[in-house]
Amino acid sequence: MKGVSRIIAVLAVSVFAGGMTILAAGTVHAKTITIRIASGHPPAVVYAGLMKDYFQSELKKRVEARTEHKINFIEGYSGSIVKVYETFEGVRDGIVDIGGFCFCFEPSNLKLHAFQVMLPFGTMDPTVSLKVAQDVYRQVPYLTNVFEEKFNQKLLARIADGGYNLGTSFDWNKVSDLKGIKIAGAGLNLNWLKYAGVTPVQGSLPEAYTGMKTHIYEGWIMFPSAWVNLKLYEPGPYYTLIGFGSITWHAMTVNLDFWNGLPKEVQDIVLEVAADFEEKTGTNNKERYGSDIEKLKGGLATVKELGPDVRLEWAQSLKDWPQAYANELEAEGLPAKQVLNLALESAEKHGYTWPVRYVIK
Repeated sequence: MKGVSRIIAVLAVSVFAGGMTILAAGTVHAKTITIRIASGHPPAVVYAGLMKDYFQSELKKRVEARTEHKINFIEGYSGSIVKVYETFEGVRDGIVDIGGFCFCFEPSNLKLHAFQVMLPFGTMDPTVSLKVAQDVYRQVPYLTNVFEEKFNQKLLARIADGGYNLGTSFDWNKVSDLKGIKIAGAGLNLNWLKYAGVTPVQGSLPEAYTGMKTHIYEGWIMFPSAWVNLKLYEPGPYYTLIGFGSITWHAMTVNLDFWNGLPKEVQDIVLEVAADFEEKTGTNNKERYGSDIEKLKGGLATVKELGPDVRLEWAQSLKDWPQAYANELEAEGLPAKQVLNLALESAEKHGYTWPVRYVIK
C-alpha cells in the first residue's frame, strides 16, 4: 500500500505540475521554479505551519526580489501527497522536492538522529534544545552528511519541538497511577513509557484525536500546541506538566537531484531562509508554550504541574536506558556514545541541570 500511494502521488503531482509554466528540476535557466513541498503533518502542527507560512513566503519573497526567477509551490500538507511515515522516502525518491518529517518515523534509516529522545527529562526550552542539536551536528559530520551520502537528499534545517508533557483522559498524580495504562508516543519516546511500567502504543498526530476518542490509548506524550490546535483536550481533558523535555528531532530536507538543478543564487537563498526557519522553530515554540498552556488553563483542560519528586522518580526509572541503547547503536557502527555525551555536555554548557545525570561510557 505504501508503494501504491507513492505511485498515485507521483502521478497526481505530475499531472498538476504539467500545467505550470516551467519546471525547475534540471532547468537552470527556468524563470518559474515549481517546488513540491510537503509534510505528513497538518499546518496546525507548529513546524508544518512555519513551513507553509514562513519558509514558503520568505523564500518566494527573497528569490523574486533578488533574482530574475519566480517561485511557485505545490503544497502537500496533512499527508495529501506523503504520509508522516513516507515523507523521508518521498524526498529521497523525488515524489516531493522539499519535505518536513520526524526522525521518529525513520527508526532504521536515521537511528542516531533522535539522540535527544535518548536523554529524557532534558531542557524544556526549544531554543536551548536547538542549540544542543546544532552543537552536536557541528562536531559529528555524519549526522549531516548521511542524508547526501545514502539518501539522495540534503539537510536544510533541524526542527525543534515544544516541551513534551503528558495529556490524558484521566487524572493522575504519581507514576504508579499509569501502570498498565495505554499511552501513545512515537518511535523512541515509547521507551519513556516502557521503562516506567506504562503500556506504550505507537501513534502519529494525524490520528491522535481518533485514537484518544476511541480509547485505543488513554493519553499522549505531547507538546501543548498540539493539545490546543488539534483539540486533543476534548478526548483528553487532563494535561499534566511532567517536563519530558523539548526535543529537536524533526528535519526539513530537499531532494538532491532537484537541488542540483537549482540556480546557484537560488540555492544560496534557500539555505539562508532555511537557517532562519530553523531558528524560528526554536523561538516560535518557546513563545507558543506559555500561551498554549494558558489557553488550556482557560477552560479547555485541567492543567497541573507535578512536584519534582515525581519527575525525578520517572527519570530514575530510565537512567540505564541511554547506556543500553548507545551500546546497541555502537555495535552497528554508529558513534552513539560520542553523540550522547556531547548532547549532555552541551545542555550543561547552556545552563541546564539534569535531574538524573546519565552516564554513557
